[in-house]
Amino acid sequence: MTSDLAAPGTALAEIASAGAIVRLPGLLDHCRVEGFEADFTSWGFYEPEPWRNYWHRHSFYEVCLCYAGTGRFSHGDDEYTVGPGQLFLARPGVVHEIESDPDDPLGIAFWGFGLLARSSAPRIGSRGWWTGLDTGPVVSRRLGSIPALLSALATEADRPRSGHRGLCRSLGAALIIETGRAFADDSVIEVTPVRQQPGQQAYALMHRYLRDNLARPITVREVAAAVHLSQRHAERLFIDNGGRPMMATLRELRMASAAQLLLEDRTVTETAAQVGYGDLPSFRAAFRSRYGQSPVEFRRTRGTRHEAD
Repeated sequence: MTSDLAAPGTALAEIASAGAIVRLPGLLDHCRVEGFEADFTSWGFYEPEPWRNYWHRHSFYEVCLCYAGTGRFSHGDDEYTVGPGQLFLARPGVVHEIESDPDDPLGIAFWGFGLLARSSAPRIGSRGWWTGLDTGPVVSRRLGSIPALLSALATEADRPRSGHRGLCRSLGAALIIETGRAFADDSVIEVTPVRQQPGQQAYALMHRYLRDNLARPITVREVAAAVHLSQRHAERLFIDNGGRPMMATLRELRMASAAQLLLEDRTVTETAAQVGYGDLPSFRAAFRSRYGQSPVEFRRTRGTRHEAD
């Protein structure tokens, strides 16, 4: 059983120039992916030439991507003819053999990995990309972003730079997910993502704008302009999403920040300036109204007399 999705030529061109993945050992040996611990056991790249891997088995998953030529992949009792744009998967413990066609030699990139479920991994029987690794077809044309991921890994392996370990582990995790997806049935990988509505996104951006600019004079007009909304629309989003108008939200954020600064033993003058109050009497009055104590008393008692509104 194989998928009907064809591989674009550009994707195969990426694989044909990804031979540097053989340099990944030591750079990418393990990663974490959605509650699983993955250990990469092998990285390989075969040029299009006659070759044969005789019958053998692994304790890990071995995945091959053909970028040129044709060959035969035998997996247990099943035999497949494989060619450009096809992935084929040898599952742990299954005896298999790969043979390149002598007249049209097979070129492949391959990677092997073990997958160990941790306590945070999806429960047994749950639906998701991981099901494709153990059930369903062993040959697929669903490459997804695998060529781009292998190309990116090859680039990093060829010329490692600062941050290479974090980058390689992220790319490795994506490669494992895409590998599972390639062999999984659509019915177990289709999900309905949780997305923020445009109004929620705009509210979150404006709320962050307030937090980032507490020390500055702020108007509804400039906050609304930052997300390309009218003042009226911006105010309505604050009430709908946060339950209070924008300026009331700003005052609450300023007082919360002031309380934290005072607990860090900042002076009253410094605290007032950092939360946007140039006038000390106004700051003291606003703080007392919110916390029932003067800023000096709050700092001295560590806020223990505070009773929330």
